[in-house]
Amino acid sequence: MNYYIVTYSLYVIMSIALTVWVANTLFKNGRIFLVDIFHGNEPLADSVNRLLVVGFYLINVGYAVLTLKILSEVVTVQAVIETLSVKIGGIILILGGMHFFNLFVFFRLRSRAKHEVQTAV
Repeated sequence: MNYYIVTYSLYVIMSIALTVWVANTLFKNGRIFLVDIFHGNEPLADSVNRLLVVGFYLINVGYAVLTLKILSEVVTVQAVIETLSVKIGGIILILGGMHFFNLFVFFRLRSRAKHEVQTAV
């Protein structure tokens, strides 16, 4: 059995599935922040939200493809699991980091928007 093909296949499937799941979660739950940041301008908020998701996909799928190469020998089921744990763990850390970065940016923008509204009144 060719464990490299199994490992590559599982890695690609798991990476893309995780990326899609996180992107959908951010898209659905980030909209409310963007609507608030853009003072109720829903078309603008939705447009920015879609652009953020596209960028998110590009970065994460790009990283997954970039790190596709397996540097260790994969000749047993144990090696498949260990290799996947390192590679998927890296993807999860990147997704988590991007999630917190997005939250940071949303809260900074939201604070700035609220400050602008308060100083305009």
